[in-house]
Amino acid sequence: MAGVPVPDSYRGVVVRADEAEMFEGLATRDRDPRKSLHVQQVPTPEVGPGEALVAVMASAINYNTVWTSIFEPVSTFRFLQRYGRLSELTRRHDLPYHVVGSDAAGVVLRVGPGVTKWKPGDEVVAHCLSVELEDAAGHDDTMLDPQQRIWGFETNFGGLAELALVKANQLMPKPAHLSWEEAACPGLVNSPAYRQLVSHHGAQLKQGDVVLIWGASGGLGSYATQFVLNGGGVPVCVVSSPEKAELCQRMGAELVIDRAAEGYRFWRDEHTQDEVEWRRFGGRIRELTGGDDPDIVFEHPGRETFGASVYVAKRGGTVVTCASTSGYLHQYDNRYLWMNLKRIIGSHFANYREAWEANRLGRLGGPPQRAPGQGRRPVPGPHRGPGRT
Repeated sequence: MAGVPVPDSYRGVVVRADEAEMFEGLATRDRDPRKSLHVQQVPTPEVGPGEALVAVMASAINYNTVWTSIFEPVSTFRFLQRYGRLSELTRRHDLPYHVVGSDAAGVVLRVGPGVTKWKPGDEVVAHCLSVELEDAAGHDDTMLDPQQRIWGFETNFGGLAELALVKANQLMPKPAHLSWEEAACPGLVNSPAYRQLVSHHGAQLKQGDVVLIWGASGGLGSYATQFVLNGGGVPVCVVSSPEKAELCQRMGAELVIDRAAEGYRFWRDEHTQDEVEWRRFGGRIRELTGGDDPDIVFEHPGRETFGASVYVAKRGGTVVTCASTSGYLHQYDNRYLWMNLKRIIGSHFANYREAWEANRLGRLGGPPQRAPGQGRRPVPGPHRGPGRT
């Protein structure tokens, strides 16, 4: 495998620097990624120290790729220019095109100097945190590294391509029981959900916790639901259709709110939130849980739901938030936060340890693997919380 030739070029999905202004003046909803994304041949980058070149077997599309394709919140080429000024090695990323994609599963083809953990032929998945680790701030939590970036969004040579260039500390073993497509999809959602809910950097989920999960059938929400179920908590899943409610129930969640069917409108108009609706929503949660407010609120919609999230969290509870798909400017009534000793925790992707642990849980979900002379290893299964059947 070490002798497998690597092509001089490969096909990748790119956006182009000379089109970065193509959507100028258009509202977000009118920016069409089909106009900005192109499949083209690009030169194969040199593999530098601490890096690996991966033959991509499968990739996935996530919100990073959407933002890149519509050049929001800023043009992706600003990230590449800034990264390119860091060193001679990073200058490779500052190009007139950007190979996008922050997910990949594939096979290691080459490794750079200093890489000892991985070798050609290894089947891997890549998480999307790229860090330089030259600053002390990153060595307690790599998410705090001043040079922390999201691969394929703020760096070049991403996963929506035939080849991908990654740092070796982005690599994790591919779960053997998953197809390439299945292995490629979880990275950008299972790792952030793990950090938000389970990690000591997030909400530190414990057995018995009631967790309100917005968008529980989506990427982040579905992994959050599974982490809560398998961690002994009680998920309260919020969705927007009967089909999505059924999906949550198939995962094992019993408490589901279809917000569309129940008609929740948290904003009276563009500028005014409706506290009556917050109260009605909180009452519905208590009805489902037997009187309990959420210990944790798993937030990612942002502006549309944030005021309600702060309101319904229990006294002393936690709202943990990443992303803001409905808007970045959040509004909430601070009386319900400060007078009830609630906390808001900001969370962004995951460090290598958190991503590794989330991937490990996926690997444990497959058929038990035994070494010679060892008994069967227990595999975690769905858990519906204390006293629930």
